Amino acid sequence: MAVERMPITPEVLTWARERAGYKLEELAAKPRFRKIAEWESGGPGPTYLQLEEIAKALRLPMAVFFFPEPPDLPPIEETFRTIGSEQFDEIPPNVRLLLHKARSFQLGLSDLNNGRNPADSLIVRDLQLNLDDTIESAAYRIRSALGVSLDAQLEWRGDTDIALKAWRSAFFRVGVFVFKDAFSAEDYCGFSLYDVEFPVIYINNSNPKTRQIFTLIHELAHLLFRTSGVDRLGEFGNKPQDEMTRVERRCNALAGAILVPDAAFADELPVGPLPRVDAQRLANKFSVSREVIYRKFVDREIIAQAEYDAAVEAWKAQLGERKGSGGNYYRTKIAYLGEEYISLVLRRFYQGRFEEEELAYYLDTKLGNIDRLEEYFFGERR
Repeated sequence: MAVERMPITPEVLTWARERAGYKLEELAAKPRFRKIAEWESGGPGPTYLQLEEIAKALRLPMAVFFFPEPPDLPPIEETFRTIGSEQFDEIPPNVRLLLHKARSFQLGLSDLNNGRNPADSLIVRDLQLNLDDTIESAAYRIRSALGVSLDAQLEWRGDTDIALKAWRSAFFRVGVFVFKDAFSAEDYCGFSLYDVEFPVIYINNSNPKTRQIFTLIHELAHLLFRTSGVDRLGEFGNKPQDEMTRVERRCNALAGAILVPDAAFADELPVGPLPRVDAQRLANKFSVSREVIYRKFVDREIIAQAEYDAAVEAWKAQLGERKGSGGNYYRTKIAYLGEEYISLVLRRFYQGRFEEEELAYYLDTKLGNIDRLEEYFFGERR
């Protein structure tokens, strides 16, 4: 029985390899890719399994290799307007791989939706920030665009699982796709990839849910400044550009103002001598981290910077003691991809847009996991 060969576009394979930074001989040296020169020259294409391995190695959806020509995309680093090449070079390899994975999701989303974001309104098109906006007015405009009222937020009552899911759903409604992964880099909390049609935010699933929420809002601010961004703890070793510093500070301030509006915060100011107790109370009320509340305490001179630093170190140590490991693969996959994205992919599949092999790639899993993943997905939603 003849082995079926995939009718890929050779020029796209060459583009994908060079984009990932591989020389032809480097990949050809790997047993799985020893025929890559033949594939790139227009000879018999790879088998399905070989193409699956190529797509995985080059961080692209399989559908891209069937495009008639290479996508016209700028290098990822060019979308980070406020990060210089020296700062970009400091990003560790595992996080850079996730940047390419995020780009592959953008390409896949474009293919799934015929190049048009399915959201009724697209926040990155309808709302643009500039550094001269006041924090209060910008925060109000963003929250209004997201459609998340303060009353709705207070009803979450400190349940950060509910809060994260609600914010993530609000982002999807305005055309921003949110994915998660374990970054294996503790000081990197997330990043965003700007695109006028399919903006993407990635957050570090290893962080506490409250930090993930803050990163979401922080990275949305980056997108509204029309740039990709990286949210990390601490600063880059190389001196950041002045514009980068200004944008980062503005994104942090906006995240704090959106998550804890000043007017609501003013009604809750502490009156006693126990600021850490008050920080916990207010963090529960607004479903945010104690650090967000403590930063507002510093800004209002309720506490000194030294107390903020000491408290943050103490809370960080507490989180380190609580860390666990393991988990269910399928639930983790659903959390990483998000319910809205999975629903979108499955809807397109049921419409007959592509075969099950491509479904596996859009869902970033192996073909043999599809049925079980669907069982978990629909079971979780009942």
